[in-house]
Amino acid sequence: MNTTNIVNKPDNKDTKVLIIEDEAQITRLIELELKYEGYEVITAVDGLEGLKSIRDGGPDLVLLDCMLPNMSGEEVCKQVRSDSDNVPIIMITAKDSIEDKVKGLDYGADDYLVKPFATEELLARIRAVLRRKPKEQAGTLNYDDLWLDQFNRLAKRGDDVLELRSKEFSLLRVFMMNPEKYLTREFLFNKVWGYDFIGESNVIEVYIRYLRSKLQEKKQGKLIHTKRGEGYMLRKSDLK
Repeated sequence: MNTTNIVNKPDNKDTKVLIIEDEAQITRLIELELKYEGYEVITAVDGLEGLKSIRDGGPDLVLLDCMLPNMSGEEVCKQVRSDSDNVPIIMITAKDSIEDKVKGLDYGADDYLVKPFATEELLARIRAVLRRKPKEQAGTLNYDDLWLDQFNRLAKRGDDVLELRSKEFSLLRVFMMNPEKYLTREFLFNKVWGYDFIGESNVIEVYIRYLRSKLQEKKQGKLIHTKRGEGYMLRKSDLK
């Protein structure tokens, strides 16, 4: 047998792609191509269903149409980023103006593909975005004795399960994705609450206090450190 033309296909079986698209024919074509390439594929037909799938299903990458019923693709992207979820997003749209591309990228998309597009280009962009994806986004984050499962929204310190509310979980995730760096109140506010910082608000201080309590810092050692004028840092107590 002549094997010179045989190409080893990448093993994508553990990579889940969510397609959020309301045009059934386009969805079907993309789905068939991705499944042929070995990807696991799930679909959603409108913005609200897509957002729920992202929050519940933990996809490794999202193909997101801009023009969707119930909630636009831009709004879905904005909501995902307000959850501090860094799942890679490729926006797909018929809009090809620079303004539209800039808007999509500013909402947090990782790439922007204009219809109609060649399948080879879509696959290449998916591969490129997944290569840029931080390894920790594959599921869990670890720092010192902290462990966090992003997709199942579970957190532990040592052997103790942490009972965290949604914003507490999101706040801890931001810290664990940026360890040993001072994070400003503005940065935390934008990443966790998803809108412009309100200068007089004390919500950051309140949630830092909640999180410190649930991390049992008085018993198990301080992890969240404060420096006036610079912000907050996740750091082991013995580090200087």
